[in-house]
Amino acid sequence: MHVPDAFLDAPTSVATGVVAVAGVAIALRRSRGDLDDRVAPLAGLVATFIFAAQMLNFPVAGGTSGHLLGGALAAVLVGPWTATLVMTVVLLIQALVFADGGLTALGTNVTLMGLVGVWVGYGVFRLARRALPRRTASVPVAAAIGAFVSVLAAAAVFAALFLVGGTAPLEADTLFGAMLSWHALIGLGEAVITFLVVSAVVSVRPDLVHGARDLTALPHPAPAEEAAR
Repeated sequence: MHVPDAFLDAPTSVATGVVAVAGVAIALRRSRGDLDDRVAPLAGLVATFIFAAQMLNFPVAGGTSGHLLGGALAAVLVGPWTATLVMTVVLLIQALVFADGGLTALGTNVTLMGLVGVWVGYGVFRLARRALPRRTASVPVAAAIGAFVSVLAAAAVFAALFLVGGTAPLEADTLFGAMLSWHALIGLGEAVITFLVVSAVVSVRPDLVHGARDLTALPHPAPAEEAAR
């Protein structure tokens, strides 16, 4: 999913850069209320995990490989505003230190993974939470669904951007078919990893998981109520 330099023309790269800067600026302002002494260390751990996980590829099919995007995972664990910042830091370090994703395409990559991946994944997660039973065991399931859809959404947005400003001529049906078919398989891997990680955190410290806050904050029954049961 990392877009290299020269895949998109200059106007498209500049436009996605503007979108990325605006999104990160809003996230900086909105995340201040979320980054307390509990969430800040977790955000650092999430950034470290996603950074390391994105360096590891898993085979998909036909010699193609994929890696974790991590937007939905970060959003469920630390909230979407903080997740946007986490993804931006990860992508910036990868571009500067490892040349993973071009510098001129940094805005595109932040838009795809730090904005589309995070917010589509979190939005689908919230919808899935409403449809699933109201318990902590539903959180990893909803997170996996959000992760799968977030990969497809990021792939679809890239395909649309390439149709507008791609540096090679491709038919729309060919481009969308290739991107969505391969990324559906990658999305399955994303869903599995997200499910496992969220399950592990929820089982130990559900109070730290942003996507489970409404469950861990539920009032406990009074002693009289417990005795009556």
